[in-house]
Amino acid sequence: MSSQPIHGNYFGYYTKRPSISDPRIALLPVDFFRDKTVLDVGCNEGWVSIEIAQRYGAGRVIGVDIDENLIRNAWKRRKIIWSLQNSEMIPNPDISTTIEDASHPPMKRRKLKQEKDRAAPPVVIHTAKPHMSLEQAHYFPASLSFSFGTLPLPTFEKEDATGFPHNVTFRTADWVASSGIPEDDDGYDVILALSITKWIHLNDGDKGIQAFFRRAFETLRPGGKFVLEPQGWDGYAKAKRMDARLKETAMGIKLRPEDFGQLLQSIGFSTVENLGPIGERGFRRDVDIYSKPPQVSSDA
Repeated sequence: MSSQPIHGNYFGYYTKRPSISDPRIALLPVDFFRDKTVLDVGCNEGWVSIEIAQRYGAGRVIGVDIDENLIRNAWKRRKIIWSLQNSEMIPNPDISTTIEDASHPPMKRRKLKQEKDRAAPPVVIHTAKPHMSLEQAHYFPASLSFSFGTLPLPTFEKEDATGFPHNVTFRTADWVASSGIPEDDDGYDVILALSITKWIHLNDGDKGIQAFFRRAFETLRPGGKFVLEPQGWDGYAKAKRMDARLKETAMGIKLRPEDFGQLLQSIGFSTVENLGPIGERGFRRDVDIYSKPPQVSSDA
């Protein structure tokens, strides 16, 4: 793979965005992901995938990215976020409030005590406050993950497979150009395409972006949602200077981002629901939701 991030595969991408809790996800209804199977295409280091799995009650989240190093970092982040969460960060289905980011926990007085019944004991946090829950009492501060490593993940139990962290997984794949991933066979309730259309378009041209939209339609279950955040055409100029091949592909592009809505509807999606622009500076873009009809004719 090129040393240049020609697929938008930037390392530390989410550290450059102004917000920690992703504002694009906050635009969506609070129960949008609850009990749903979600595909996050171009998941990068897994920040959004993990946030949906941990905070929004998703049944299953699959993050896919073309860069194996980013996927490796996503698996690591999953363990870190599991270690940092406490009961205040575990979503309650009856509460529709935004919770504080796991990387920025509230300050509390704590003291350390190690479990004695493990061969390689993790550090456990206890508190002097008697009213705190067990999850809060065992809260693991961020600094300890650097000193002692992350906490071990809970044992996987099939009946608990929908709970974090077991409800989020990651795969390395070119979801557009390859034959897909095994999870495609069961289909998805929600597919996310956040800030990736420019890179698909510049790498694979008009045929590539058409193939991506069609695959999204085909792998969505009836009534499923396609959440799209397309980059504007003006953002293509800087990206295509990264690599001669991108520049060559750009010369043959006829479709423009403003044509995507009509293209998606011709494939079979419903009329767009625009949630408005969100983000700051260069990250301020529209977020749109396209729906797959509940019943799709065989010739769609």
